[in-house]
Formats: sequence, structure tokens, C-alpha cells
Amino acid sequence: MNIIIFGPPGAGKGTQAKILVEKLNSFQVSTGDMLRDEIKKDTEIGKKILNNMDDGKFVDDEIVNKLLEKIIFDPKKNKLIFDGYPRTVNQAKNLESLLNKSNKKINYIFFLNVDKDSIIKRIEKRKILEKRSDDDASIILKRYDIYMRETKPILDFYSSHKGFHEIDGSHEIDEISSKIGVILNV
Repeated sequence: MNIIIFGPPGAGKGTQAKILVEKLNSFQVSTGDMLRDEIKKDTEIGKKILNNMDDGKFVDDEIVNKLLEKIIFDPKKNKLIFDGYPRTVNQAKNLESLLNKSNKKINYIFFLNVDKDSIIKRIEKRKILEKRSDDDASIILKRYDIYMRETKPILDFYSSHKGFHEIDGSHEIDEISSKIGVILNV
């Protein structure tokens, strides 16, 4: 079973993905974690990524696609939970293409819908707890606006998918997990 979880920055995608990884014995595909790992390794790609993140921009599709391809074609990773990817319709089409080439498909799509005020409160809390460099309020507001403009069209792209579910992401973690669990029957 392959799942996509998407929503604005701070919606709880990573938290819900981690919970599902445990329940379903799956592999979490967090583009954010992959990108931060490249930054940590101080690679040339990592330096490009850091410049984009510091400016509040999304990372180029070409970079993300190369990192994703390695995971999708890894035969040991046959149950994937995509956390925060795709962010654009082009990325969604690329993901579909990669999955088709690897004889995989998306079974469920969860959109965690959260308003801007809730996002700001969560990000401020996460910044204190996780000390993430990309959790600055002004950067988050910029990322949220970019998300709303560029990522929202994915709703149209995926809304007709039989496994598409929109969930109110402003609720507590356990309540959101429970709703997802009922849908997945886990």
C-alpha cells in the first residue's frame, strides 16, 4: 500500500507519516528529510537546497526527482508513505510516472487541511522543540503563501482519485491518526 500525505507546512504530515510507518511497516519518503540530509552532508546539492530554503522557496523539481527515484526503485521499499510530496501538479505527474515504471501505484491520498493561524502556532512550537532552521515565522508565512498558490492545484489533480480523503488537520494528533486509521482499516 502506497500513501500520499500532503498539506501546508506545519500541517502534521511528518507526524502522521511516522505513525503510519509504525502501523503499516512502511517506509516514509520525506522529501524534507531527504533535503535536510543533503544539507547536513554539505553536498553541492545541499548548498543549493539551503539557499532555496533560506529564501522560503521550494527546491527545484529536478533535485527532488533524482532523490526520489532512488527510493522508488529500491526493491526493499515496496510500501511507501510520501510525506510532503508532491507539492505541484508537475511533481504529481512525475511521481505517477515513476510509480508506473516501478509497477507501483498510490492507494490513498490524505490532504491535511489546516488554516494559516494554526500553522503559525504549530511552527512556533516546533521551532522550540525541534530547532529546525526553516521554522522562522516569516519564512513559514512565505512558504504557506507559496503552498496555497502552487500546491493547492493538486487538490484538483487528486480529488477524483478513489482513495482521496480531506481531513481537518487542525485537530489533535491522536484524533487525526484515528480518522486516517478508520479509512485505512488499521
